[in-house]
Amino acid sequence: MSLTKLLTSKRNTYIPLIMKAYKTVDDYIEHANQWKAELIELRNILLDTDLTEEVKWGGPTYTYQGKNIAAIAGFKSYFGLWFHQGALLKDPKKKLMNAQEGVTKALRQWRFSSAEEIDAKTIKAYVKEAIKNAHAGIEIKPVKQKKAVTSQELNKALKLNPKALKQFQLFTDAKRREYAEYIEEAAKAETKQRRLEKIIPLIIQGKGLNDKYK
Repeated sequence: MSLTKLLTSKRNTYIPLIMKAYKTVDDYIEHANQWKAELIELRNILLDTDLTEEVKWGGPTYTYQGKNIAAIAGFKSYFGLWFHQGALLKDPKKKLMNAQEGVTKALRQWRFSSAEEIDAKTIKAYVKEAIKNAHAGIEIKPVKQKKAVTSQELNKALKLNPKALKQFQLFTDAKRREYAEYIEEAAKAETKQRRLEKIIPLIIQGKGLNDKYK
């Protein structure tokens, strides 16, 4: 998986628009269409800390004792610095942002639109705190996804009702799981059938099984 896909996927929600997997940081910066000088400046600041420079997912990544701490990348309208556990940083200067609210848990990004915005002292302070957290083992761990629950009876019922099937496919994984579990929890075939008759109209209306309780 490329760095772009990794960093922008809903599961990982990380960073940029990198189309090629580069083997070295020099190679990455050399092929940058813009922000070369700015990326070099960020790189030099990070190299002046206790971080180790590596290439992961095709882009510049900075680690501490094997743990991912930060990454840098350039885009069309800005260049940025990412902290993998940025949500744990105090962020006194209010520099960090969550690019995907409700999706990204730990990672935070710091965007720059000009070289004048680069503040080495502040960046190093953030890095120092991030290293301290990593050394102490403080981290936000990925939430394990629940194992997908499927229902043969529900699948059959949906196939017989195109409107319900179309709407069901628009639901979030959580809503689909609620419906599947509701059917599978029924021990008797007749109970499953009654539940199917109850939920199909709800699905057609675009309602979740437990929406009325939320």
